[in-house]
Amino acid sequence: MRLIVIGCEYTGKSTLLNSLAEWGRREGIHFHLDDHFTIPGEQHLGEEDKKMMVALTPTIKERFQRFQVYYHIDVAHKNQHIILVGFHIEEAIYGPLYYYPPQQVMYAREVEDKMPPDTILTLLTASPEVIARRMEEQPHEYSIIKKEDIPMLLNRFNEEFGRSHIRRKFRIDTSNFTPEELFGEFMSSVVTHLSSEDLLRMLVQRTMAK
Repeated sequence: MRLIVIGCEYTGKSTLLNSLAEWGRREGIHFHLDDHFTIPGEQHLGEEDKKMMVALTPTIKERFQRFQVYYHIDVAHKNQHIILVGFHIEEAIYGPLYYYPPQQVMYAREVEDKMPPDTILTLLTASPEVIARRMEEQPHEYSIIKKEDIPMLLNRFNEEFGRSHIRRKFRIDTSNFTPEELFGEFMSSVVTHLSSEDLLRMLVQRTMAK
C-alpha cells in the first residue's frame, strides 16, 4: 500500500499513521513511514535541530522542502508499503502561507504524475469547531496553523484534493471519530482502492505472519 495522507493540522493524520503502523506490525507488513514534511519535521530531529529548522530563511525553507518532496518520489517507488503524511499537497498550502510567502508551489501535479500508479490519496477533514477545540485541548509544540485560518485551510485542502491527478482517493471526516473508529473507517474505505497486487500481497503476508 502506497498512501499519502493529507489534511489540515489537527485532523488526525499522525493518529491514523500510528494506527496503521501498529496494524502493519501485527500483520507482518513493514511500512516506510514519513511524517516529517511539516516544518520543523519532528519525526527524526532533536530539539536543537527543530529550532534550527524553524529559524531557516524563507529561501532555504523553500529549497529544502522542494528537495525532500522530490526525493520521496523515488522513495515511494522503492517501497511497496509507504505512508507519506502531508507531502506535496501540504507543502502547496502551507508553503506560500507560512514558510516562504508569497512564493507559490507550482510542482504539485508534476509530483503526482511521477508517483507510482497504485498510490492512494486520503484526505482527513473535520469541522472548524472541532479543529479549534483540538488546538486548545492538545496543542502541538510546533503548531503551524492559525485559528483564524482554519476555514480557509479546510477549503484549500479540499481544493487540492479535487485537483489531484491521483485517481485512487477518498476522504474521511474525523470530527466524531475516536482513533479506533478512524482506523476502522479507513480500512473499510481503502479496500476498494487497493490494487489486486496489494490485496494479494497483504493476504500472503497476513497468512505468513500467523
